[in-house]
Amino acid sequence: MSKLTGWWKNRSSAGKVEVYTRWSFHFFVLVEIGSFGSMAFTVPDPASPGPSAVAAAAFSVVCAHSVLVGYLSSRALDGVTGRRERPVRLSLVTSALTAAVVILFLCLRRFGVMEAAVAPGLVLGVSCFGCGSLVLTLEKARHMAYVPLAAAAGTAAVVGALGLPPTEAVGYFVGMLLTCAFLAFTCGFSGWLLRTVYELDHARELQARLAVAEERLRFGRDLHDVMGRNLAVIALKSELAVQLARRERPEAVDQMIEVQRIARESQMEVRDVVRGYREADLAVELEGARGVLSAAGMDCRVEFATTARALPAEVQSALGWVVREATTNVLRHGDARSCLIRLTDREAAGTLTLLVENDGAPEAPAGPPGSGLAGLRERLAAVDGTLHAGPAGGGRFRLRAEIPLDARGVEVRA
Repeated sequence: MSKLTGWWKNRSSAGKVEVYTRWSFHFFVLVEIGSFGSMAFTVPDPASPGPSAVAAAAFSVVCAHSVLVGYLSSRALDGVTGRRERPVRLSLVTSALTAAVVILFLCLRRFGVMEAAVAPGLVLGVSCFGCGSLVLTLEKARHMAYVPLAAAAGTAAVVGALGLPPTEAVGYFVGMLLTCAFLAFTCGFSGWLLRTVYELDHARELQARLAVAEERLRFGRDLHDVMGRNLAVIALKSELAVQLARRERPEAVDQMIEVQRIARESQMEVRDVVRGYREADLAVELEGARGVLSAAGMDCRVEFATTARALPAEVQSALGWVVREATTNVLRHGDARSCLIRLTDREAAGTLTLLVENDGAPEAPAGPPGSGLAGLRERLAAVDGTLHAGPAGGGRFRLRAEIPLDARGVEVRA
């Protein structure tokens, strides 16, 4: 039983809608044959050889037309779903054959070969299903609306040209317009629904891919922010340990112990990044920057108020990452001897400002710009903050981050 229902359960929502739509149009083939093709045999005297032969021929024509219309509908649905191009040539052939069949039935009616009560049903059945399949091949609703009108006007014109009564021409026009418009609307709506469902399914798949790509970018940015400073400190302390070891100084052991501690902390931070739970604490990052830069032999001055711990978590996290990236850049680029890190509240402007300034900045960048500053701008943009970074003159480099505290629902303190 599971094998019989698996082909349906394993399909996507768009696939299920497509199966339902396709089988609905396949069912139209049987409807055209059973409902309209059988009208050919409604003659007063079934024993008469003439009418029976005409009825059989008319029934065969309707069967052939229904199969052709079903095939066109199937090809048109392939075009709607984007599997192949829309069947333009097949639609033209089907339209021409439908018009020829309608003219044939009207001629048989005009010359008395076909009963007056039989011809309208055959003409309406062939025309409406032909219009429905033709509408599926069109893309614009305006063009779809022309199909029933053209079919009704063309049929009425043929009726008038054959010399049939004007009332019959009007009846054909009204009947053709109503039936063809109904089926054209049904088929057009089915095609639009199927196309919309596939577009939504494609959009959902694209959204999932974008979410994966965004998560990869976030992970790469976080990993860069976490490992950048730690690797710079490890390289610095390792180099210092090598120099101390060459001089046979016992402090080399202490430096390698510090390297081991930082490496273990880096492992824990990477795990936190993978889990997505890591948030940078601003006060901890400021103190950490002071210790790292001082250990590198720089004159580092850190100024911040005790209110740093009272800031919202998202603000602390954003500024904490700024401190991390700035510290990494100071260690990695240039030959800094002094560094100033200042966190201040600008009560008049209602902003919180983080300033990082160091000397020993190179006159020109040593290589292409990295992704660190771009990642910081993204983090600050999440809290309506801005970042400005660039040379400040005199061989100094200045990085300034500003966050509007009033917009974050925080009381600004002096």
